Amino acid sequence: MGIALGGLAMGVLIGAPFGSVMYDFVGKSAPFLILAFLAVFDGALQLCILQPTKISPGSVEGPPLVTLLKDPYILISAGSLCFANMGVAILEPTLPIWMIQTMCSPKWQLGMAFLPASVSYLIGTNLFGVLANKMGRWLCSMLGMFIIGISLLCVPFATSIYGLIGPNGGLGFAIGMVDSSMMAIMGYLVDIRHASVYGSVYAIADVALCMGFAIGPSIGGTLVQAVGFPCLMVFIGVINILYAPLCFLLRNPAVREEKMAIIDQECVMHRKNYNTHQDRCEFPLSDCSEEEDTEE
Repeated sequence: MGIALGGLAMGVLIGAPFGSVMYDFVGKSAPFLILAFLAVFDGALQLCILQPTKISPGSVEGPPLVTLLKDPYILISAGSLCFANMGVAILEPTLPIWMIQTMCSPKWQLGMAFLPASVSYLIGTNLFGVLANKMGRWLCSMLGMFIIGISLLCVPFATSIYGLIGPNGGLGFAIGMVDSSMMAIMGYLVDIRHASVYGSVYAIADVALCMGFAIGPSIGGTLVQAVGFPCLMVFIGVINILYAPLCFLLRNPAVREEKMAIIDQECVMHRKNYNTHQDRCEFPLSDCSEEEDTEE
């Protein structure tokens, strides 16, 4: 999961600095033409390499989408993904304008300001893809949302682009913590509470991410005119801090009764197999043969 999210991070890592530098030194149409060529080239590679194969339908039927949306644990996980990514989604349209107004930043710096967030997101997704499994994914997500809130509260205190390195770096690192943990949690919730078919639950996760990036810029542009950029950062930062304790509910999610029965049955079968292996003689030509000789 961390490697998959790392691919997303690479796109974000290159995109913002590439766009700002190309816009300032080459022209506004150059980045779009290059991206269009790369998109066509990538599509051609997929047609050549990813050959479609015939897949037989599985015997396990996945849970309906409505059933998953009624699951409170899945809703908490989806909300965490939405609010965690909403912070950076609000920053993308509002931070460059605020930098121009307060720092008089040149155009090439407007995209470079997001470089620390992109690099730290790449590190966070790959690091906590493994580490979150050891420390607890719910704890990793909760700490990540706290760090997101604190980082957003620190953004308005920056007086130059160098002052944005710390807050944006912490923001990207924390979002990587939340994304890599919550994606794994949602798959685990389907395993213990529903059928082990993951298409619908990851569709919900993707929709939650898209909602964060859709709602963030739309409300960010309106609120920044009404209350100002510093108050907007306080607003979204406090939301993340207040939402973080809900991740504690994901520590020990309740298992459905029918899934618990299946787990218990598997444990019993495992014990039986273990006992049969214990009853067998490991050295039949030595110990067992001696016992037979004594009986005779």
